[in-house]
Amino acid sequence: MGSTYRMWGWGRDAGDEPTMQSLAGLAPVLRDHLGIDVHEPEAPAPLPPLPADRVGSRLPAPLRAFASDDPLDRAAHSLGRAYRDVVRGIRGQVDSPVDCVLRPRNEDDVERAIAWCSDEQVALVPYSGGTSVVGGIEPRDADLGQGVVSLDLGGLSGILEIDDVSRAVRVRAGTPGPQLEDELRPAGLTARFYPQSFERSTVGGWVATRAAGHFSTRLTHIDDIVESVRAFAPIGIWESRRLPGSGAGPSPDRMLLGSEGSLGVVTEVWLRVQPRPTERWAATLAADTFERGGLAVRRLMHDGLLPATCRLIDARESAVSGTLSSGEAALVLGFESYGAPVDAEAERALSLCSDEGLRVVEAGARGGSGEAWRSSFVRAPYLREQLVLLGLLVETFETAITWDRFDSFVESVSAATEEALRVICGAGTVTCRLTHVYVDGAAPYFTVTAPTRRGAEIEQWDAVKAAASNAVIAAGGTITHHHAVGRDHHPWYDVQRPAPFAAALRAAKAAVDPRGVLNPGVIAS
Repeated sequence: MGSTYRMWGWGRDAGDEPTMQSLAGLAPVLRDHLGIDVHEPEAPAPLPPLPADRVGSRLPAPLRAFASDDPLDRAAHSLGRAYRDVVRGIRGQVDSPVDCVLRPRNEDDVERAIAWCSDEQVALVPYSGGTSVVGGIEPRDADLGQGVVSLDLGGLSGILEIDDVSRAVRVRAGTPGPQLEDELRPAGLTARFYPQSFERSTVGGWVATRAAGHFSTRLTHIDDIVESVRAFAPIGIWESRRLPGSGAGPSPDRMLLGSEGSLGVVTEVWLRVQPRPTERWAATLAADTFERGGLAVRRLMHDGLLPATCRLIDARESAVSGTLSSGEAALVLGFESYGAPVDAEAERALSLCSDEGLRVVEAGARGGSGEAWRSSFVRAPYLREQLVLLGLLVETFETAITWDRFDSFVESVSAATEEALRVICGAGTVTCRLTHVYVDGAAPYFTVTAPTRRGAEIEQWDAVKAAASNAVIAAGGTITHHHAVGRDHHPWYDVQRPAPFAAALRAAKAAVDPRGVLNPGVIAS
């Protein structure tokens, strides 16, 4: 078998796969830049034989028409893109492969697949972009003894309807971010939703995981732009009414948000959209400490300013990303609008930041150090797989906390994670940035980089991850701000959620999915 890149890589074609030559050239640069020794480049292993398909021979003819049992196809649908997934994919280690992949062509196919899986007690794992970093699509807990299928919704893509009057669009769940924007562009519209996974992730995946976009304030969570959701469950179709708002009890579409495919398979979504921005302004400011930068950000929020970009990056990450090399924390600000000038808001933001002791590095048009950070953000998934091939542990975790606990929270979580790295890996670094900010708090996003022992990487990361997660929960944060729960976060999610709510969620799962076939092991467990 040829390249296994599509099983573990971020790119979409063979040209994106790192070469041994490029990795060898990168190694000395990393040693100098990160101060961490790296291994010789690892050549990806071929895919070994997978367990026999338990499902394919049992599929009725209508389902066989869009089924695949190709080994690489099965493997690629059994791993997400967390660090542990990339490591295992590179080594051809697929612990719990799905038995087959179903690619429905329309909603009738989706309905048939769900009905058959429920009747036959075969687990069904919804799949779209495959970008989960929390074990959301890996069927490690989904084996009901009768098999597991991956329901790939990539064939259900594209905008179906544009409502110019209400400024909303009806879009199929398998639509990737770039396609959504391409189809909105002729109408002068945008969904304004750009998660780091934008290149690969899809509308349905955003809804199922309660994803957040790139923008730091205002309409940044998928919750903010969802108008209605249509999903299929074993007991029927679950579609919420299109409304600008409603006080009619718990919202049916809000219940599907973040349900991770455990309550229904999302097939269509109505999204609120807006005109494409015409005015933009950006600035990079320097703060002598991360804490001082946090004070400035809080003041911006309390003043009522809503910058599109408000990323506070600690000094270490700022230097590594090329944002600032002065040993200071960087605050990357950006304002945008689709008509109104942004000058007054920009001037007010600079004044408030100056009052807190920040200095302006540059301001005005996009470019320079702020653009360096944005470029680093977009390329990060590609760089990470190169670092993994060179034997580095590179992973992130994110959370949210209120402002009154912010400084002590960042300090305690960073210290606990750094101590875990010292004990488990012998060394390593932890950096922090703010990705999203609110009037009452912020979302700290931590990046971990450390040396590894070849062959022990997964065990090392699992131990570090556990230490970091324990620290987050102990300090009062959430186990996830926008990466979802999946299977990896479930132990800490169980601690975070109230027991009566957990019981209610399990009861909802039993009601809409009586045989428990929809993505078992995730959030409704």
